Amino acid sequence: MIRIVALTDAGLLLAKRIHNGLNGTASESEIWFKPKPFAETVQQAFQRGEHLIFICATGIVVRTLATVIESKLTDPPVLVLDEGGKFVIPLLSGHEGGANHWAAEVAALLQAQLVLTTANAYLAPVYTVGMGCERHCSEPVLNELLQQCLQQANLVLEDIHSIHSIDIKADEVGLINLAKTHNKPYRTWSAAQLAPMEPLLSTRSDYVFNTVGVYGVAESAALLGAQQATGQLSELAVNKIKNAQATCAIARSYSQSHNQAHSNPLEQQDQQSK
Repeated sequence: MIRIVALTDAGLLLAKRIHNGLNGTASESEIWFKPKPFAETVQQAFQRGEHLIFICATGIVVRTLATVIESKLTDPPVLVLDEGGKFVIPLLSGHEGGANHWAAEVAALLQAQLVLTTANAYLAPVYTVGMGCERHCSEPVLNELLQQCLQQANLVLEDIHSIHSIDIKADEVGLINLAKTHNKPYRTWSAAQLAPMEPLLSTRSDYVFNTVGVYGVAESAALLGAQQATGQLSELAVNKIKNAQATCAIARSYSQSHNQAHSNPLEQQDQQSK
């Protein structure tokens, strides 16, 4: 069970957004608005192992849960959000309890900024592009959409590690040429490989699923590409944007080393296989 705790009217509005989004998945959530007695109520939920999302100041959560925290190996995950829904912080049980991954899902749901304070937060981000398109979509059309996506993320092409899509686009000339033009590795993935990215998607399209077997090509491909590039969890940096012929999304993950963030292991694999 997920408890979403809100203490203000603005926080309640955000809690409802999260509740509606989470209940569209396999998760079950319930909103607690100004629960009383506050400390006892949330402490008991924490001790029952319930997942908690607080929409309030971090200090309130720390002071309230301090006496019941036991171990990162057994405590449930706890997230803290500002009432504007701009930032998502995994406060407790980030790695062992899965709070980091859960926070990435909530951040994607709200199009918010994930704030990691565990070790990975201080490592270099690796950005990957995911794209989908109609058959025979031209390179100029794809490039125009890519530039829009980069602008939205406040990134430049030099920040991008690689470009990804689904395997039925392995021979898509426009995408292949786009990657060559920008000197980026281009890799495609099967529907089975992309499927585990579904919980991180900002939207899910039944039409796309019925057509290609995944609920979103651009976001899934970007997310998986980022994970494969670093071996770490990924998140959406830019949710899917589209024009009449194509879709584009940008994901990020965090590299284990500075050098990895500025190298292309996918490209190295391609060269070794030649």
